[in-house]
Amino acid sequence: MRTTRLAAAVAVLALTATACSTKAGPADATVGTDGVRTGPGVTGSTITLAALTDLTGPYASLGKSIVNAQQLWADQTNAAGGICGRKVRIVVKDHGYDVQKAVAAFTELQPDTAVLTQVVGSPVVAAIRQELNDRHLLALPMAWPSTMLGQPYIQVVGSTYDVDMITGVDYLTRTAGLVPGDRIGHVYFEGEYGENALAGSKYAAAQGKLTLVEQRIKPTDQDLTAQVSALRQAGVKAVLISAGPKQTAALVGAAAGQGLAVPVLSSAPGFAPQLLDTAVGPALERQLAVVSAIPPVSAELPAMRVLVQEYQAKYPGAPVDSGVASGWSAIQVAAEALTAACAAKDLTREGIAAAHHRTAALNILGVPMAFSDLAEAPTRQAYILRPAKGATGGLAVAEPAHRAPAAAGYAYPKG
Repeated sequence: MRTTRLAAAVAVLALTATACSTKAGPADATVGTDGVRTGPGVTGSTITLAALTDLTGPYASLGKSIVNAQQLWADQTNAAGGICGRKVRIVVKDHGYDVQKAVAAFTELQPDTAVLTQVVGSPVVAAIRQELNDRHLLALPMAWPSTMLGQPYIQVVGSTYDVDMITGVDYLTRTAGLVPGDRIGHVYFEGEYGENALAGSKYAAAQGKLTLVEQRIKPTDQDLTAQVSALRQAGVKAVLISAGPKQTAALVGAAAGQGLAVPVLSSAPGFAPQLLDTAVGPALERQLAVVSAIPPVSAELPAMRVLVQEYQAKYPGAPVDSGVASGWSAIQVAAEALTAACAAKDLTREGIAAAHHRTAALNILGVPMAFSDLAEAPTRQAYILRPAKGATGGLAVAEPAHRAPAAAGYAYPKG
């Protein structure tokens, strides 16, 4: 009898809690005069977004372009009346790729933020991951490891590092004539970025019966002579690199110096157009390819041509690089989520995230993406790009966006 009464009491409490939750929602939610429920970062007149970026560290040039592109969107949106009758503002904090600084900046920003429209760096995302989930704060990282998939409040925009390496190995196999038994090298940063890329290259090498020669480096390493020497002695026919622009330049420069005239393929974060103005520029144009889910700013796509034209008009003289396209792509995801959340009259953090995950199809700069499956990246397609000094942004399309055959059956590693 006592057990029956206890079970009944628990059931009543559960029903009461559910009813209260449905009616009242989050404790910090309020309802505006327009009937829209609002949460942190949203008032009756303003939606506050935030950016944790790198303006002074190794990705400073890209960080500045990302910030500029997102501010361009905010200015255009406000000129058109804002979102949900509210003006949009973006608060920017520079962490210089220092995780401690980034965590401190996040602590300062998060109480008054509706969405994090950019978080530069996998280590930074890893450091605040739990807080993002605990605070129900949607974040759009400028990082693409598949270990971030499955997180309800972290959204990768594009393909992931591991799938990009599968695409890259497919490209090198076709263009460099790789055959079973050949060796390929992979130089990669220690940590989530490089190790996630390595998961993809290992899978692709196994599929193609290739031997992978690994060379792990630190983000502080800038002389890759020893690594290139090891790869040359191993007799590699091609090299993958998942690192920063300085390391890509160091690798290609050392390879040229040692006579290792093999193709090199980089993840998108490993290239910056400024490299083409250095002594290693000609070697980069000869040997390097770049894999990216986001089209280059030189792409002959109507949406991209408009973006570049408007960006150059607002920021005359500023470099137009891949950061422009990446920043614009991420802010389009945020804009879609905010617009859908407004239509549902729920601009709480939970409402924004829920609206985002209802986005089954979104075309971003000509790339179709879907966000309704938490466990899947929005796309497994990627472009192959080639450095070209005469192209806007320093990259031109070598192959259009496509999904490599081996990428279709690839299972992401557990995060």
